[in-house]
Amino acid sequence: MADKQTRISFDASAMQICHTVALRATCRHRDQGAIIVRDRRIIATGYNGAPPGVRDCLENGFCSKDKDLECLAEGLHGESNAIISAAKAGVSVEGSTLYCVYSPCRSCCNMIRTAGIKTLIFEQIYDSFPTGPDYLASLGVDVYLLRNGKRFP
Repeated sequence: MADKQTRISFDASAMQICHTVALRATCRHRDQGAIIVRDRRIIATGYNGAPPGVRDCLENGFCSKDKDLECLAEGLHGESNAIISAAKAGVSVEGSTLYCVYSPCRSCCNMIRTAGIKTLIFEQIYDSFPTGPDYLASLGVDVYLLRNGKRFP
């Protein structure tokens, strides 16, 4: 093995973890992975899927949205699942950073702000709410797009 000269940025590493977490998603439309970090330590993870005890799209064998039906799974988004996971464990997310593959929807933006998350770093715009990053920034959260391991406001 050659001598290693560099390493990826912390942000790029965190985003790779988001992609791995997203592999657990049970939504057939989008794999969203999210992690909450404080002091460079992961304190919670989340992915999009149905609440415990509710059949998800994979178990149903189809997505209700594909059949123009109301969502049967009532899936939670990765961001909200990460915040809920921290709350269930009694871990505060105040002042933390949320990394996620896609920018959040309006509901998740409101939850992120209410939970006290200070910074959002995402990789792709959520096409159903393309103004999400601007909306979240208007709520006082620092928002960054991550490209090639570097943050862009």
